[in-house]
Amino acid sequence: MEMAGEVGEKPPDIREQMLLRAWREGDAQAFGELVRKYMRRAYFTAVGLVGNHEDAMDLSQEAFVRAFQARERFDIRNKFFTWYYRILRNLCLNHLRQRSRFTEVGTEIGQAGPSHLESPLGADLADPAILAERNELIQHLWEALGRLKPEDREILVLREIEDCSYTEISERLEVPLGTVMSRLFHARKRLKETMGQCL
Repeated sequence: MEMAGEVGEKPPDIREQMLLRAWREGDAQAFGELVRKYMRRAYFTAVGLVGNHEDAMDLSQEAFVRAFQARERFDIRNKFFTWYYRILRNLCLNHLRQRSRFTEVGTEIGQAGPSHLESPLGADLADPAILAERNELIQHLWEALGRLKPEDREILVLREIEDCSYTEISERLEVPLGTVMSRLFHARKRLKETMGQCL
């Protein structure tokens, strides 16, 4: 388990600082580089929240558009993705409120699960029985995630899929570390219970 004094995200490198400054001055090409750097991470964050591939693509792109438009409000001393994440999170939660069909997320999220959860071995190197069993488990996992409340799904995606530290999660959600640990504990418990219902 990580301690409260752990280090969060690394500070932006020099190249990123240059891009951030250029973007603040309205340089669309510099912002394009930032988008390319963070687009995959943004997509997986969104799909973890809304559970649908197409919605996740649309929402992560919309969040980048809004971030570009709000560039004057970005403090260059801050971390870009932490700031961007708040925009994306608000869009995703608003989308879920408008959709109000949480029961459907479970079936969609299984189809949109991240490709990095698939077997790292090529199909010809993996035992077909083991691979089938593993894929079925992944399907059940994403179905169970989809049945959870958005706040439980969010914190599990941040920790277990994005591999964020407790400090990073605390920064992104703007809550104390103790709250992060408590929410994560209860979210994992609910996921375990839901997994039992999916199997």
